[in-house]
This record gives sequence, structure tokens and C-alpha cells, in this order.
Amino acid sequence: MKSGLRENTMKTALPTIVIRGAGDLATGVALRLYRAGLHNIVMLETADPLAVRRTVAFSECVKHNQMTVEEVTAEYITSSRHVSKVWDAGNVPVLTDASAATLPRLHPEVVVDAIIAKRNLGTDILMAPLVIGLGPGFTAGKDVHKIIETKRGHHLGRVIDNGSAAPNTGIPGNIGGHTIKRVYWAKNNGIFTTPHEIGDTVEQGATLGLVDNTPIVAAISGIIRGLLRNETPVRIKTKLGDIDPRGTLSYCGEASDKALSIGGGVLEAICNHIFTTRQS
Repeated sequence: MKSGLRENTMKTALPTIVIRGAGDLATGVALRLYRAGLHNIVMLETADPLAVRRTVAFSECVKHNQMTVEEVTAEYITSSRHVSKVWDAGNVPVLTDASAATLPRLHPEVVVDAIIAKRNLGTDILMAPLVIGLGPGFTAGKDVHKIIETKRGHHLGRVIDNGSAAPNTGIPGNIGGHTIKRVYWAKNNGIFTTPHEIGDTVEQGATLGLVDNTPIVAAISGIIRGLLRNETPVRIKTKLGDIDPRGTLSYCGEASDKALSIGGGVLEAICNHIFTTRQS
């Protein structure tokens, strides 16, 4: 196998880490790993990402070719052949590959399922020496080696070696005293349209947008922290956006505490793997 990837990995002694997904939580994981010195990251996304926190999601480079979050830049590539070139530039490559068909060519030591689908969309424990799943939908020791808890609270970011993460309750975590009222989903299939941008301040009762003719009404006041782009086709229950009642504009451009906590758990699991396997 002609593999600049394998040569690069051996030269730098860094593991190749593939992250399935490049939304805001996956991006928080990538930031944590990158800033810890684990730069050989490849992210796999869908051709039509639906991240609402677009200002802090590397998935945006699928539309814009590059995306910078907290001074780390992701770069969209069309082939795994370009991975090493992006690494050499100090950036994170993002490839559209929802089914992870490129894994044999990437030869990862670590695979992280950061799709956050609340179910397993095809990740298998045989994909890499270390396979990590984020949140519910996985069983440690069966379809992944480790799981990172994603539910806000006392166990957020903890590494799970046996069993599963806390089940999905359908209720968003508490931010500023609000849970279900701060997040918005489509009530029907259609085209989402909005006059707003991320960072706009809205008052309770304002219309955030429409799904066809169905209005999406703000249940609380605050800053729009996440929002799908205007004219996005959506299905029922697609997440459309969220309002941050804390009203701090800078949060719109920063990875969340949740994303970084989960990233810390992933970093712990990878470091444990590296130190255990390379010392044996």
C-alpha cells in the first residue's frame, strides 16, 4: 500500500485519529486533541451538514472550503490523498464520507464516532485498535471500546469502559435555567427560512423563522447561538436552532463547555491507549 499517511504517522509518532462527524461537539473534540498535540486528525462529514452551531463547527468547510474555530483551521478535501498535505499545513482535513468508506486508506489507530445520532450509524469495534463512541447508542466492549458520557451533569465527559452512556431523554441540558424552551426543532417537513443570523438578539415571542408556513416562535429571550442557514430543506424533528439565555455574544464563537468536556474524555481515552500499548 502506497501510504504517505502511514509514513507521516510513523515519522511523527502521532496516531492517525478519524472523527466521524464535524459538528460543534465533534469540533470541540478535535480542538481538545489538536491543542494537546495530536494533530493527525481526519474528520468525516456528510455532503449536506445540518449543524446549527455553524460558527463553531468544522463541518462548515464543506460549504466554504475552510473553517477556523478558536484559531484552528479545518480544510475541506475531496480525496484521502490530500490528507498529508493538509496536515503539513497545520490544518485539519475534512472529507465527505458519511459511511466511513475511506477508513482502510486512512489506516487510523483511533476512530471516534462523534455523529451524536443517539444510535449507532455503522461504527464497528474492528474499525481501529481504539474505537470510541460519544453518548448513547453504543455498548462498550461490543461495538466500541470506550464511550464518553455526553449528558450534562456530574458524569459529563467521563470515560465508560463497560456498558452504555445515559439514555437520551429528549430534554436538552440546562443552560441559564432553561432546557426544552431554548432549543427548536421542525414540526413538519419543508424549507426552513429565517431573517436571522447567529448572534442576533431576540425577544420571547419573536419569530425565528418558518418551515414552509409554520412559524418557529422564540419561547425565551436571548442570543441566537445556533441556527440553520436560510433556505435549508428539513424533515420533521430536524434541529433548527437554539437560543442562549445568558446573552453573551462571545459564546457564539467559542466551543461549548460540553464540547470541551467531551473532548477531555476522548483525550483521556486516547492517552491511556497510547501509553498502554506503546509501553507493552
